Amino acid sequence: MSMKISTRHVDGVTVLDLSGRITLGEGSVQLRDAVRDLLSKGQKEILLNLADVNYIDSSGIGELVSAFTAVRNQGGELKLLKLTKKVHDLLQITKLYTVFDIKDDEAEAIGSFKRTK
Repeated sequence: MSMKISTRHVDGVTVLDLSGRITLGEGSVQLRDAVRDLLSKGQKEILLNLADVNYIDSSGIGELVSAFTAVRNQGGELKLLKLTKKVHDLLQITKLYTVFDIKDDEAEAIGSFKRTK
């Protein structure tokens, strides 16, 4: 099963709703292209909704870190929303849980971008 990405805008924040698997190959390339595309359009406040992501492999984790770094280097912010237990545990094990700003509530996540401006 490949990954699907849908994009929506809420109060100036770009929300990418991801579903499926973020894995080596198509999934991680789709994520990279989506984030790079947003940055090229000047959209630097990005929220990745991972509620429907059921699996991330090591290259998917690498892609999340790469996206985070790319956004940060452009002076923006990338946050994660609604991690599944599997993804949450994976970020704990890899010690990346402390790197990402992770939210469980979309309204709170959107609001957290406003406070950082």
